[in-house]
Amino acid sequence: MKPETQKELSESGYDIAPIAAETRDRLAQDLTDEERRVLLHHGTEAPFCGTLLDNKQEGTYACRLCGLPLFTSKYKFDSGTGWPSFYAPFDKEHLKNIEDDSYGMTRIEIRCARCDGHQGHVFPDGPPPTGQRYCLNSASLEFFPKGEELPQKV
Repeated sequence: MKPETQKELSESGYDIAPIAAETRDRLAQDLTDEERRVLLHHGTEAPFCGTLLDNKQEGTYACRLCGLPLFTSKYKFDSGTGWPSFYAPFDKEHLKNIEDDSYGMTRIEIRCARCDGHQGHVFPDGPPPTGQRYCLNSASLEFFPKGEELPQKV
């Protein structure tokens, strides 16, 4: 990992330089057990249980661990799967794609580019214009209504 003093700005102007393990551990102290299970241990919340599934407000969805904006309400759609779904990210540089071969299938896991927190998976069965379905865990996200400043925890 790069030292945290080196900034690496995304196209949208956010610092996406990976954070140090010590910083990640400090941020994780504020997580609930469920948030920790999902973000740090690559868990998945039960379908139709997440607090952000039915959220229809305009705004931004940020990584619960580090505050990096990951998704926006303008790209959210009802996939019928039981998890908040988006057809595009806030900024593609804010996510890392990791091949996931667990459970006898190949999927693409998505993680926060800055803190490496597990967010969910992306599938090639979403709506136009991208054809992508970013399937997220509510426990891994924090919602900020339109006009509210996104606090950066790092």
